[in-house]
Amino acid sequence: MYAITGITGQVGGAMAQALLDAGLPVRAVVRNAEKGAAWAAKGCDVAIATMEDADALAKAFMGAEGVFILPPNAFDPSPGFPEARAVISAVMQALNAARPARVVCLSTIGAQARQPNLLTQRTLMEEALSALPMPVTFLRPAWFMENFAWDIAAARDTGVFKSFLQPLDKPVPMIATVDIGRLAAKLIQEHWEGRRIVELEAERRYSPNDVAAAFASILERPVRAEAVPRETWGSLFKSQGMKDPIPRMQMLDGFNEGWIQFEGKPLSIEKGPTGLSSVLAGLTSAVG
Repeated sequence: MYAITGITGQVGGAMAQALLDAGLPVRAVVRNAEKGAAWAAKGCDVAIATMEDADALAKAFMGAEGVFILPPNAFDPSPGFPEARAVISAVMQALNAARPARVVCLSTIGAQARQPNLLTQRTLMEEALSALPMPVTFLRPAWFMENFAWDIAAARDTGVFKSFLQPLDKPVPMIATVDIGRLAAKLIQEHWEGRRIVELEAERRYSPNDVAAAFASILERPVRAEAVPRETWGSLFKSQGMKDPIPRMQMLDGFNEGWIQFEGKPLSIEKGPTGLSSVLAGLTSAVG
């Protein structure tokens, strides 16, 4: 039995489907029965637990051969990341109680960076779970291609793709969520010792100009990339409802300045087969 948190999301869902397609048993760990109904219909066992509830998580993980940890994203965290620390504490208690044979945890590119930024939440998770007595794999994917879903309307309506990734001709490591999920399904079935890191990106890297070109082809209209000036980020993010935009700005700086990057050598990085155009076409079709 493989227990999967975050199964209602894109990564967790792709992972669960890959395991089910292989005829393997899956336990969907969800916040409430309603969220688990679709997975129950597919034959999954369903366990109810929030990521902050150590006792409920321990019950959900009990008897599992492998556990997949997908930490929730706090996009506007409080100072010191208390939200992430609460999840980390609960997950650690639950895994120590349940003692699955192995754990795969979704982390991120740049988790090894020491500069503070939004992704520090994943650094903290890695540091804590590294102390577990069972084998742990940290899966570090690149920038999610699905992040560009937020840009479809502007590209379609105005012909402008406004980019926080800069400069506009700089290729950035990216990955499709379906490829993350499929690799996670493969990894959790493997046997290894201790702590390991697996990094993942697409077969090629894409610049913001490449994203604009892909939008132009899909939307059948001219689309150009436009850099959002760095000095406007803080006020812009606050106008969108963020209380503290600094961690997000630091993360974007990390990508743009190059200190959020893969830790391993290029040949050691896993490659996902899904291309950017395929992902953007699917996202655009869904928007309508």
